[in-house]
Amino acid sequence: MEQNSNAIQTLPLWKKWMYALGQLGWSLTSYSVGNLLTYFYLPPETSSKSIFPPFVYQGYIFGILTIIGLVLASGRLFDAITDPLVAGLSDRNKSKFGKRRLFLAISVLPFALLSVLVFVPITGYVSVINAIWLFFTVLLFYWFMTMYVTSFFALMSEIGHNPDERLNLSTYISITWAIGFAIGSQVYSISAVLEKTGLSSVAAFQYTICGFAVIGFIFMLLPIIFIDEKKYAEYHVSEEGIFKSVVTAFKNKNFLFFTLSDLGYWVALTIASTGLVYYITTLLGLEKSLVSFMQIVMFGLSFVFYVPINLIAKKIGKKRLIIIGFIIFMIVYVYAFALGLLPFNKLLQGWLVVILLSLPLAIFGILPNAIIADIADAHGYETGVYKAGIFFGARTFMSKLGQSIAGIIFPSVLLLGKTVSNPIGIRLTAIIAFVFAIISLILFTKYDEKKVLATLKEKGEKV
Repeated sequence: MEQNSNAIQTLPLWKKWMYALGQLGWSLTSYSVGNLLTYFYLPPETSSKSIFPPFVYQGYIFGILTIIGLVLASGRLFDAITDPLVAGLSDRNKSKFGKRRLFLAISVLPFALLSVLVFVPITGYVSVINAIWLFFTVLLFYWFMTMYVTSFFALMSEIGHNPDERLNLSTYISITWAIGFAIGSQVYSISAVLEKTGLSSVAAFQYTICGFAVIGFIFMLLPIIFIDEKKYAEYHVSEEGIFKSVVTAFKNKNFLFFTLSDLGYWVALTIASTGLVYYITTLLGLEKSLVSFMQIVMFGLSFVFYVPINLIAKKIGKKRLIIIGFIIFMIVYVYAFALGLLPFNKLLQGWLVVILLSLPLAIFGILPNAIIADIADAHGYETGVYKAGIFFGARTFMSKLGQSIAGIIFPSVLLLGKTVSNPIGIRLTAIIAFVFAIISLILFTKYDEKKVLATLKEKGEKV
């Protein structure tokens, strides 16, 4: 069932921003579980005392694993497995409310609520009950996050009607994602302020996360309210079975190489981003509140690159810019290994990380989603089967599988040494990230950007 393409309207600029602000909402809402689980349940030690009391067992189980590592890996693996399922259901949905919008509306409230409940353990001490609660709430969180995020990205491919429009939309949502992430990164400084009012470190942290969830919920409502798919989306309903749809997506060689590269990229990025607070507080001996300020500056600097990246990508292609981003990331990972050992001011060492990261964060914030949208549209033209949801769902399956792998690796390596006197575990996380980045770069070079754009040009799109 297809909509008459002549009836499709171009999305007005203000509605493009209403769509993009939905990304701010889910970026902020997902920040806590995506970036702070290890921090809250396996906190860094800046002195002889941990920042938070322990709520789950802190040591190894089965010799090499940790409770937090298993929770992170289980959540991300569950999330990854459900991505193609939700994507396929979304592609096949024929709701009059909107094939994507229905999924957004169903998921938005539980997604926001569970982002808080994950950080509200049942008991105030180490217990099996807390571990069970953590597993349960994390799995539910990722189910509803998948419903929202996969449908949100698939919608981008359908309301952007050529590569330039999709690149612009990807730029807008990169800006709003970074704003959401930057707000989320203020958890350290906001909770520190709340602690000064007399709240415990745990309560201050929980109130901060709750505030993020409320703000995120409001912004996530905007695409549901303002984007009418009947007017603005290139509407196709896939009749292909979910399993077959996933298989045929991965048979597309450009998509396969891109997603394999994405897998390694997310392992590297998740390890490094989770480790940032450890690099700053333990390796450099700086205050945890400084991490929030550094992240705000880092994303502020990345904003400076957003417009130039958009323009340059239209001139020289997305592929070349992503290769540059990979190279810079690898330099940062090697540098992070040596933090605190270098013969210059430790505060300056920390700020150098911020400066180096700003450009590749902008590149990877904008371009991958635009590439997936291009691949999905080109595949639809070549095969007659349009299934943007599956392409974004399968891509996020691989990215979340990468995050699951990182979730297992990081806590296990961290326990080799995460103190000021023995930081070897922290340093090794940077080297592991470097290795995965090299593998990802090699795989990404197999992506044939020229072929994809030639197909879109043949379809009649302006490229």
